[in-house]
Amino acid sequence: MYRLLFFALIQSLLLCAGQMFMKLALKSMGAVTFSWTFVCSQLTNWWWPACGISFTAAGLLWMYILKHWSFSQAYPLSSLAYVFGMIAAMLVFHEHVAWTQWAGILLIMAGCYLVVN
Repeated sequence: MYRLLFFALIQSLLLCAGQMFMKLALKSMGAVTFSWTFVCSQLTNWWWPACGISFTAAGLLWMYILKHWSFSQAYPLSSLAYVFGMIAAMLVFHEHVAWTQWAGILLIMAGCYLVVN
């Protein structure tokens, strides 16, 4: 069961990284215009490939998880991405996280513990 938790943690980290890269790509994108200049600027926006690679790796790992463990155990563990998302919001995007949000994160972690045991 701890092997499932390990893979779920990695998969959740990859999902969170993909979302972070997408936000960084969108922040650096500027105004959307239907022009060749805009398209070229997005082709050199390296956050997009990082986003795609993260989501692809997360998807492949998710397929592995679903193949080897029951859905009722695996799916709740995907909520660990919320935990990593909250940490990224604080550390990467310098957002304020309220105590109620931290309480929610603790409940999610408690739920994951109960699912694994």
